[in-house]
Amino acid sequence: MALNIAVVGATGAVGKEMLTILAERLFPAGEVHALASRRSVGTELSYGDKTLKCKDLETFDFSSVDLVLMSAGGDVSKEWSPKIAKAGAIVVDNSSAWRMDPDVPLIVPEVNADALDDGIRKGIIANPNCSTIQTVVALKPLHDAAVINRVSVATYQSTSGAGAEGMDELWKQTRAIYVNDPIEPQAFIKQIAFNVIPKIDVFMEDGSTKEEWKMVVETKKILDPKIKLFATCARVPVFVGHCVATHIEFENEISAKKARSILREAPGIMLIDRADEEDPAFVTPVESVGEFATFVSRVREDPTVENGLALWIVSDNLRKGAALNAVQIAELLLNKGIVKA
Repeated sequence: MALNIAVVGATGAVGKEMLTILAERLFPAGEVHALASRRSVGTELSYGDKTLKCKDLETFDFSSVDLVLMSAGGDVSKEWSPKIAKAGAIVVDNSSAWRMDPDVPLIVPEVNADALDDGIRKGIIANPNCSTIQTVVALKPLHDAAVINRVSVATYQSTSGAGAEGMDELWKQTRAIYVNDPIEPQAFIKQIAFNVIPKIDVFMEDGSTKEEWKMVVETKKILDPKIKLFATCARVPVFVGHCVATHIEFENEISAKKARSILREAPGIMLIDRADEEDPAFVTPVESVGEFATFVSRVREDPTVENGLALWIVSDNLRKGAALNAVQIAELLLNKGIVKA
């Protein structure tokens, strides 16, 4: 059974990745349409061994498709997702526009696929925040085993999380430093090259940023509303790949050895953890690029709290943190028989 699919925001970094992953995973697509704003019409995009020409979002007939992968930002999604759903297609949206809507499922397939069983009342499914996705993939099997009470995370998020503009700024500033040109921050509030910025998105009343708030409320919605989570989110001078230093307090006792055994068998996770100075094994953003897995390293017992563990979680944010998760949701819809050609 083949589905007709449209990718909205196809010329962006995540949209391009969606097309790549649909082809890589041999998703049973009939017609695939690349859509964006009028200024991108005619732009050629790769889809496997095919080349697609970008079409105009404003004039496209959405009654001709079964599924829409949306990666065009919150404002565009708020305007178009309800229209697309009304035309009969299911929308998987990558923006933050619908995540906290109680009538919109917020899905990470390895974690809460059963949330789709309650129905898709608005015809929209939300893709969580990139750092939230990789964190809950690692937390889920441990929560099932020992019940998580509290989590404290510090994220190290790459510039691609801010889109192509963020990556371009890192490149331009790095070059500028070497040739002694002036640094003029635009995509970020301060210089990103050779620097770390502890602010992603806007500040809120309590001093947290909206990115930190997203991790808190999304984890509760996806995994368990009883979990307490505190986050500090920072932008680092890396092109692709997010890292999350995670400290967990459990209700029940769990050893690092037991945690490794659980994580080794968990879906979506690749455990690479060897604390041997002669032959160490852990994952950095560079190794995560282009991979589907969420990598977990440096699993340790935290002696400062009762039943505490620490993890180092790394993932390609353009893949599992965005495009891959959206395609996995599409696969889930197909496997559950929720969407049919």
